[in-house]
Amino acid sequence: MRESFLSRLVFQTYNGYVTSQFKKMQADLRNQGQVKWKHVMHLIRLLIAGIHTLRHGVVPVRVDEHREQLLAVRRGEIPWEETEQWRLSLHREFDLAVQQTKLPERPDYERANAILIRARRAAVGGELP
Repeated sequence: MRESFLSRLVFQTYNGYVTSQFKKMQADLRNQGQVKWKHVMHLIRLLIAGIHTLRHGVVPVRVDEHREQLLAVRRGEIPWEETEQWRLSLHREFDLAVQQTKLPERPDYERANAILIRARRAAVGGELP
């Protein structure tokens, strides 16, 4: 079913989240002279998830491959310059992933709607487990 819902609009969604975290990071720098590493970690995690979704057509729930590095960012153990280089590299990958994705431009609204109607009817009819 997921192919009915996923589309290139994933880029806009993840980019919006990334922009939000980037603005928080900039505000932290401007107001406190330093970043909140939790915001930096979330920004990087969102970029990784967005890239994966565009490349593989699956929204990742776990980031096991990057877990330790993300936690090190959150704890402030990775120097800012290194973290910033990783972020910029991921931004480039993200932009490339949207250009190369095989996801359709838009979700299959008719199929998604049919799935939702069937699910609602099953719920009302008591057919769901």
